[in-house]
Amino acid sequence: MALLSLIESRSARVGVIGLGYVGLPLAMAVARAGFTVVGFDTDPTKITAIEARQSYIEAVPDAVLAAEVTAGRFTATGDFAGLGACDVIVICVPTPLTRHREPDLSFVTRTCADIARTLRRDQLIVLESTTYPGTTDGPVRHVLEETGLVSGRDFYLGFSPEREDPGNRAFDTSTIPKVIAGDGPEAGRLMQAFYGAVVKTTVPVSTTATAEAVKLTENVFRAVNIALVNELKIIYEAMGVDIWEVIEAAKTKPFGYMPFYPGPGLGGHCIPIDPFYLTWKSREYDLSTRFIELAGEINSAMPRHVVGRLAGALDQHLGRALSRSRVLIMGLAYKKNVPDIRESPSLKLIELIEERGGKADYHDPFVPEIPATRAHGALKGRLSVPLDETAVRGYDAVLVSTDHDGVDYAALGRWAPLIIDTRNVFARNGISAPHIFKA
Repeated sequence: MALLSLIESRSARVGVIGLGYVGLPLAMAVARAGFTVVGFDTDPTKITAIEARQSYIEAVPDAVLAAEVTAGRFTATGDFAGLGACDVIVICVPTPLTRHREPDLSFVTRTCADIARTLRRDQLIVLESTTYPGTTDGPVRHVLEETGLVSGRDFYLGFSPEREDPGNRAFDTSTIPKVIAGDGPEAGRLMQAFYGAVVKTTVPVSTTATAEAVKLTENVFRAVNIALVNELKIIYEAMGVDIWEVIEAAKTKPFGYMPFYPGPGLGGHCIPIDPFYLTWKSREYDLSTRFIELAGEINSAMPRHVVGRLAGALDQHLGRALSRSRVLIMGLAYKKNVPDIRESPSLKLIELIEERGGKADYHDPFVPEIPATRAHGALKGRLSVPLDETAVRGYDAVLVSTDHDGVDYAALGRWAPLIIDTRNVFARNGISAPHIFKA
């Protein structure tokens, strides 16, 4: 097979469509493996940044990007006509939900239509975007085969779910085990050859639907367990029991228990979204997913619970209504030590506080300005406020939503008249005071 030979010799030209949190780190890993890589994106600011050798993704240092660009192994363009020259094409575009929590595959199908315009024989097309089982062999295959070319005979299809964990320095794209599957045995061999050259460990599975289900299963597992501890937090709170102390004690059991931690909601691109891809697909089989949907309801309700706790603490501790209060949100990112705000509950917290008449600002050393978002467009352009004594004392309350390292929590505890801590960061730092409340 000519394509297999090109991949094995690192002579294959690789196209990566979508140069965001998934695509850019993948492009770097592929380029560092010795392939020539072309990145495709509709956002001209990303192309400009790459040409200037400036990374906009925390997981890709400027030096790594610059090295691959300078060596000629990586270029970026907004001209999708160049897809026809690529031997391997990897799709890394968003798969969000609609307002009604139904899968939005419009980015995937539009991308497939772009590929179809120049689709030729002996190309490998790989989907990495998270989706429901049957997408690769369904909508993706359908759009591409409208060209008259047939998967498994003329071109080849595969699926490999991304497993990136922003902020986790213990793993990168090349060291995270890669689940792979092809549409047929020939595609499977091509997938093994390609990803085997890029990552240390591949995990082949029998079908693309199985690989799609693997990613959903991983994130359903996390979503359900986070929902469980979020619900337990509310229950134990009413009983006067500290959920954080419970978890710390429970995790000393050397078997049968895995710790998950509560928070102000659920953030990140995957965990709040992926389970609903499965619930939607299950309806096709007249099957209910009560467990998964309940988890989604619990996690989605947490920001309102936190704001309720904030309002109660303002009233009880300061004798002040939330509608007349100024609140500083600590942390806009969905997890600590990253600049990623996708689906961050902090955005919802700001909106809920202001819906109730309060004023909310935020401080985040990783997010100096709120960018455009699909769900929170009105917040675009707001700036992170400085974290100093004068600024903090100007707020009635500080709400810790994200527990970034590098923050002087001891000083924050002295300056703020009231603190609502959703991450247990003050207790973890040995700081307690009557004005610090857990939520």
